[in-house]
Amino acid sequence: MGNAWVFPGQGSQKVGMAAGVLELPGARERFQSASELLGRDLLAICNGEASGDLSDLNDTRNTQPALFVVESLLVDALKAQGRSADVVAGHSLGELVALYAAGVFDAGTGLQLMKTRSELMAAAGGGAMTAVMGFDRAELEALVNATEGVVIANDNSSAQVVLSGSPEAVEAVSGQLKCKRAIPLAVSGAFHSPFMAQAASAFATELESVPFKDAVIPVLSNTDPSPETRGAALKERLRSQMTTGVRWRETMERLSADGMTTAVEIGPGNVLSGLIKRSCEGITTAQISTMDDLGL
Repeated sequence: MGNAWVFPGQGSQKVGMAAGVLELPGARERFQSASELLGRDLLAICNGEASGDLSDLNDTRNTQPALFVVESLLVDALKAQGRSADVVAGHSLGELVALYAAGVFDAGTGLQLMKTRSELMAAAGGGAMTAVMGFDRAELEALVNATEGVVIANDNSSAQVVLSGSPEAVEAVSGQLKCKRAIPLAVSGAFHSPFMAQAASAFATELESVPFKDAVIPVLSNTDPSPETRGAALKERLRSQMTTGVRWRETMERLSADGMTTAVEIGPGNVLSGLIKRSCEGITTAQISTMDDLGL
């Protein structure tokens, strides 16, 4: 028997998500710290009460720090209850929350990294992303391999992936692929693709001076979904995350192979829980998105 904590990424945010964690110990202080770091009222943005420039929660420069604050507060509350996990994993930005949960860095460091990451990704425009569902994988991989400028960015499950690259290349592959659905995503760039090379290089420079402790809980990374606790190795994996795909299908396979029987999604929404339910027989899922879910 084993227990995994999993952390969702961009797309799981929703206006009002802060209300369910605001009365947790340290919540208002963490939102205040984030607001001071960002130079705008993050709590007002989460509540849909902000106006002016950079007031939209769905702007990646707000989404990423907001999700980190909400998810990290839930982690703190779980730990305060004496609860822990046998392994942690996060989807895209969720990986940074997983590293926080594993004790690799503190909340202030996580917020600073999230600020830098979100700003770099927002500035790296010019690409496109499309989610495709219900396809033949061999046909998909053949089309991707034959088309320059497109990669599988998020390998979410056997039936769902996200393509990323130039608008022309993404449209060419999704248009030719026989699939149930192809949904263009409202994003500002080609995330988790070579289009992020400049942003990834700048992020790697930022990471150089950030100390990473060894993890107290094994972490499954997006770039390498094998259990790792060495801080230096986890930092190296995070360095390349922006330009490589999110290997979530393999992460789920690893959870099953390592005998996990429970996966708890920590944060708003149930996207990861849904993927695990459909893909991992024998793993029970649960969601913790508010203090009510903690029994508080």
